[in-house]
Amino acid sequence: MTQKTTILTLPEEELVHPGNRACAGCGLSIIYRIGLKALGRDTILVVPPSCLTVLQGLYPIAATQLPCLNVTFASTAAAATGVLGALRAQGRKKTTVAAWAGDGGTSDIGIQALSGACERGENFIFICYDNEAYMNTGVQRSGTTPQGVITTTTPIRGKLQKKKEVPAIIAAHGIDYVATASAAYPLDLYDKIKKAKTISGPKYIHVHCPCPAGWGFDPRYTVKIGKLAVETGLYDLYEIEKGKFQLTGPSRKLDNKKRKPVSEYFKTQSRFKALSKKRIQEIQQSIDEKWERYQDQAG
Repeated sequence: MTQKTTILTLPEEELVHPGNRACAGCGLSIIYRIGLKALGRDTILVVPPSCLTVLQGLYPIAATQLPCLNVTFASTAAAATGVLGALRAQGRKKTTVAAWAGDGGTSDIGIQALSGACERGENFIFICYDNEAYMNTGVQRSGTTPQGVITTTTPIRGKLQKKKEVPAIIAAHGIDYVATASAAYPLDLYDKIKKAKTISGPKYIHVHCPCPAGWGFDPRYTVKIGKLAVETGLYDLYEIEKGKFQLTGPSRKLDNKKRKPVSEYFKTQSRFKALSKKRIQEIQQSIDEKWERYQDQAG
């Protein structure tokens, strides 16, 4: 069994400068700092327009110490493919190429390029930080915005459609590694990125990323709310490695007796204020049914 990373074994080297433009309590700032530690210094980043573009800034005052190619919204995976081609032409086989995009640049505007890269088998890591809306441009709904959430484009009844399950879509391409992670469990993310680096071909990691400004909660509760999403069973931590699904970390230890009611998660954020009691009950039932299937598979 692979040794899990602890706070004592996490590398001390920082690849993000102390100052950046992230909002207070930004979940992305947590995963970016830890994620770059896992990727290592010999990495080239490819980033579309997003909160990450704002967080790291632009040369010569960029927060990141790694080379980064800023690209158009729709072209992240295609541009990463081009970087890989340039590295091959130079004979550089060890450099990691990591595409790092938000949910809009992954699940919506960028999904065609990502799907094509997965189908071709491009050897890069694609990390989606999912703050469940277009936060950088004013909190518009995205494909991964949960049903019922208030955004600036769904201001009254909330979003009518269900959240798009992007990891399942990418897993359907038959790639060797798909994983989910959370900003509330950064060491789990670190280990998954390290594992992804050892696997050839496209790798996809989907990270749940609480956003105080867009979700409507006090910035000091970012980690608490991220953990609640996992503890209620609403957001699952798992890996799909060569087609084999397994729950990981806190999700693996969760069962029907330990799961908290999803209403506890909803009441922490103003974006869920349009949810009716009936709808919350329906969501709770769907979570219960999902975890019954998990337990049947485990048994």
